[in-house]
Parts: sequence; C-alpha cells; structure tokens
Amino acid sequence: MQIDYTLLTDLYQLTMAQGYFRMGKTKNEACFHMFFRECPFEGGYAIACGTAQLAQVIDSFKFTDEHIAYLASLDAPGGGRLFDGDFLEYLASYELSCDIDAVPEGTVVFPYEPLVRVKGPIIECQILETAFLNCVNFQTLIATKASRICQAAAGRPVAEFGLRRAQGAAGGVWASRAAYVGGCASTSNVLAGSLFDIPVSGTHAHSWVMSFESELDAFRAYAQAFPTNCVLLVDTYDVRRGIENAIIVGHEMQERGHRLAGVRIDSGDLAWAARLARAMLDEAGLFDCGVVLSNDLDEYSVQAILDEGTPVSSWGIGTKLATAYDQPALGGVYKLSAIRCDKGKPWHDCLKVSESMAKLTIPGILDVRRYRRMDGRYAGDMIYDEKSGIRGCETIVDPVDELRRKNLEGLAYTTLLEPLARNGKRLLADENASARAARDRAIEQLFFMDDSNKRIFNPYAYPVGLEFGLWQRRKDVAARLRANEGVCREYAVA
Repeated sequence: MQIDYTLLTDLYQLTMAQGYFRMGKTKNEACFHMFFRECPFEGGYAIACGTAQLAQVIDSFKFTDEHIAYLASLDAPGGGRLFDGDFLEYLASYELSCDIDAVPEGTVVFPYEPLVRVKGPIIECQILETAFLNCVNFQTLIATKASRICQAAAGRPVAEFGLRRAQGAAGGVWASRAAYVGGCASTSNVLAGSLFDIPVSGTHAHSWVMSFESELDAFRAYAQAFPTNCVLLVDTYDVRRGIENAIIVGHEMQERGHRLAGVRIDSGDLAWAARLARAMLDEAGLFDCGVVLSNDLDEYSVQAILDEGTPVSSWGIGTKLATAYDQPALGGVYKLSAIRCDKGKPWHDCLKVSESMAKLTIPGILDVRRYRRMDGRYAGDMIYDEKSGIRGCETIVDPVDELRRKNLEGLAYTTLLEPLARNGKRLLADENASARAARDRAIEQLFFMDDSNKRIFNPYAYPVGLEFGLWQRRKDVAARLRANEGVCREYAVA
C-alpha cells in the first residue's frame, strides 16, 4: 500500500530533531529498543509482526520538496514559523544511515525483550520512532490474537474476515496479513491476498438467499455457480429448514459428480445448531460436508464451544480478531538505552528510572538468547548486552522480580535479533518478508513452547530475564541516577 511514511510521525519527534540540530548533536549516536511490558490479552506470549512494513518505511524514507514546504508552513504557538530554514535544509538533504535489527516476523516473544533495535544518529532514531511503533504495535497485537484463536481452535482452520469492521482500509489490510502470520488459514480480504500472496476464502451472505424467491432456489443457484466451492449459509430464516434445503442440494450435487463442501451457521446457539447440522448431514449420508461456525467469535467462545464436544470443521472470525476487540493496543514502547558522541567513541548507558519497577528500562546494546532443552523445547530467554557479553554463569534475573532467577548454563541457544537494515539500506530479502514464511515460523516456535505457557486462561509465565551482569549494572546505574540526576556510566566498545 502506498503510504507516506516519512511524515508518519508525531510532531514532537521533529521538534526534538530540530533541538538536537540546534545543539550541535547531529553526529551524536543513540541506541533505541522497542519492546512491550505485558503480554496482550492476559496471555503468555506474543507473535512478533510488522517488520516487513518497517522495510517499506526504510525504502521510502525521504523528505521531499512537498514535505519541506508543508513543514515550513507550520506556525509556532507563540508566533513565527515552527521550523527554522537551515534545519529544513538539513532534512531535505538527509539520507538514512542507521543500523536496524529486528526479530523475524512470526517469532514468539515476551515482555521486555527487544523486538526492534535502532542504532545510529539520534535525530534519525527519533524521527523513525512513531512509524516503527505504529507498524509493530498493531500487527503484533493482531497476530497474537489470531494465534490465540487458532490455539483454541485446536487444529481446525480459521478464516479471518474482519475487513468490513476493521479500522480503515490500511488497518484492515495489515490486520489481514497479521492474522495470517498468527496462524489463520485464509482471509476474506482480496486486496491483502493480492498484496501479500496469502490464501483468500469466502462464499455467500444472507443477501444472496434473500434475493431469490426461496432459500432452496438460492442454494441451487449457488451450487450451479460454484460447484467446487459451495458452502451454504443456512440460518437466513430457520436453521433446521436451512439444513434440510442444503441436504437436498447436497444430494443433487452428488448426482452431478460434485459435493457440498459445508454449511455455515452465523447466529443463535452455535453449539446446538452445529450438533443439529452434523446429525442431519450424517443421517443424510453427507459425511464429508463440513460445519462452519461464525458470529462474533473469539478464543474464549471457540474454546467454550469445543469444550462441549461440538463437531466443528472450521471457523470464520471477524470483528473480534481484526480489531483486537478486548485489548485495543499492545502498549509497545521505544526507549533510549545508550548514547555516544560519535562513532568509535564509548557508549554511555541510558536508563529511565521511574517510581514503578515495571517501567525501569534496560541499558546497553541489547539482544536476546533463546535457550533450548535437549528435546528442542524452549527453556528460557536471556536479555544481554552485546558489548559486554555474558559475564560468568548464564543466570537470568527477572526484570521486575529479582527473586525469580534461572540458570541456563550448558544449554544450546540462538539469538533473536537479525539485521533488517545497515547504513540506512534495507537488508531484509523478499523471502524473509513473506507472510507465509512468518506463519510457518510462528507455528514451529509455538510447537516448542510448553503448553502451560500457551493456555488461554492463566498461562504460566515463560522464563525471561536479564543476564546477571547486566542486571547488576542496571541496579548500579539506577542508583547513580537517583543520587545524581543525569549521570550515566560509560563502558567501552568491545
């Protein structure tokens, strides 16, 4: 989709950029990390998504003459122009030069882990913040919701069809992609299917049935029009009568060498109606005709329906998936963790110290190690500083509860962050930006998670912690900052 990403930012990013420019900080470098503090939906994990769109932001980033003219027209509240001419000239000639690393889409992620790391000129890092958060926050939220729904569906295919109630065209398109990454089998969104090469699905609505003299006429016409893609919506007037009409058409299709693929129920007591449909279809010999359920479903209702032993072949999930109905925002943040006055100079720790322990940030140039047990299952994640490395034993300490610790020594591990851009140029290959590859990654990684971490209700917290030396350093820096505001400790580049 064609979006002007360069101006997709908050005004204060640009006013800070002019401030840095005025203070002679154009060569100052910074490191920012994007992360979230709590798993969405009171769950045990999240599915990272949105980095393919970050690549689009990088590819299209350039202040054009039109952008500069608009910024030059803005007035300051106290009078005069908001932006200075020499700063706007600087923007007009600016090209990205930052290094960006991110977890691959479809990666299972947890609170406090960096999803994206941006390192480069502080002005550049600041201007990119809003667009990056906009991309990753929303898509990670939707991918996670989709994953939870698919987990509840227990292997039965889930089709996403929330476009009509999504937050606008762009929101609907990216929601459809994220839902697929999270595990959905298909989307009703034709534009998303075209843009991202993901499967599309759909049959007919109640209006099709209402446009004919009778329900049976409507079903017969649809079966004639789509003999190899015939799922009939049976609840326009009366579910039982609708199923009876579908059975008539199913037998007629058999005589022509085709089959009725399924019946869909979109209202009423779905569990009762599905059991009725299955019994009637089986009695009629239509054993291969599936029962599809829809109607404002989410992971909780899906699980409740299946807990009753309801015979469901597949699901259609719309509003509550595409809008993340019960949690409208992920709450991801983008925080400064280190600064230096120029390339090759020492980095200085940066730390936000808050009255809330949960909001205490993590200093350094961070990455994540994911440790595995001998059977391949995940044992825990370590957040560590690339420049300092691992000091001593491989013990992790919970970022908000120092009593929770775990030793991961001797276990095999992989690191999560991978290069997305170097010196402002995109490195992410098209195949790595594939929604299908991301979906496969999410499914594979969820397989290696313990079932207790994937529970819909009251999941057990997966072990994530700071490398022991980093945890000690954070405590020391926090104490120094509380005692002497703004004093950061310096550490040398490895």
